[in-house]
Amino acid sequence: MTSRVHLPVLLQETIEALAVQPGGRYVDCTVGGGGHAEAILQRSSPGGQLLGIDADPRAIEIARARLARFAGSFLLVQGNFASLQAICIKNDFFPVQGILFDLGLSSLQLDEERGFSFLHDAPLDMRFDPARELTAADIVNTYSDAELARLIHEYGEERASFRIARQIVRRRPLRTTLELVRVIEEAVGGRRGPLHPATRTFQALRIAVNRELENLESALRQAVDLLGYQGRLAVISYHSLEDRIVKRFVQTEAKGCVCPAGAPTCTCGHTPRLTPVFKKVVTPSREEIEGNPRSRSAKLRAAERLASEVERVPVEGLCVAAGTQTPGWCSV
Repeated sequence: MTSRVHLPVLLQETIEALAVQPGGRYVDCTVGGGGHAEAILQRSSPGGQLLGIDADPRAIEIARARLARFAGSFLLVQGNFASLQAICIKNDFFPVQGILFDLGLSSLQLDEERGFSFLHDAPLDMRFDPARELTAADIVNTYSDAELARLIHEYGEERASFRIARQIVRRRPLRTTLELVRVIEEAVGGRRGPLHPATRTFQALRIAVNRELENLESALRQAVDLLGYQGRLAVISYHSLEDRIVKRFVQTEAKGCVCPAGAPTCTCGHTPRLTPVFKKVVTPSREEIEGNPRSRSAKLRAAERLASEVERVPVEGLCVAAGTQTPGWCSV
């Protein structure tokens, strides 16, 4: 199957959100086809460096070819961003000036026959990393109807989750995407509005197979620790579950005390570590949506790293921790 052209979503908005500067160091946690990575390397030249991570080995191959002209300025690692901190430490790539997450499913993955798309027949796989053991077929064919219903409702926000789960159990084993699509259509009675009836169930299975939400929560916490003072965190999400996690994380990290309401005294010791870059979430323009329909549900949030009083260290001359020779404050 011929791969469609990879169009990075909210490209200019993302580069501005990251405040990419010449000589900076940046991490693209979901390098995909390399579109955002390419723009980051262009803007950070001369002297810019980029560490690109992706769980999908095919994405690493494609990104490496796209970024070939920047040889010596980038490193690509096949891995999950749940191990973000370990990957950066192993490659001596910290602190950094910017970290990007472009979440969800890429057009490259939709084109490959790994079960991500419900528009053509393929094995029920849905793994970003083919080395992982759990597949969508494992979930569909072994989970109880109650477990399936919970998963489809929680991760797919599907109102008909119980009907779909019961029909899956009745009709299994299911091995391919179109077999699953037919079962879902039997359960819900065909298309309902603009969404294909299988959309939410496929989303739920993909999230479960790849542990996307748990990995995102873990990676966001790690990202803050890797950012230097005034470093930027940017996240592009495509559905409400991801966006909710990002929004709450930034809100929490922008606050001081996070003790339960009504606590007589503060015992958490939490201090603000982030401040939002934008007052409102950034969404694609009408022109971008027309040129790239995949971007229509994208939401960009960004935050800047603060330094607490404990982290602020006055320095003169070389600031090793921040990797800069500019006198002033550095985050250690």
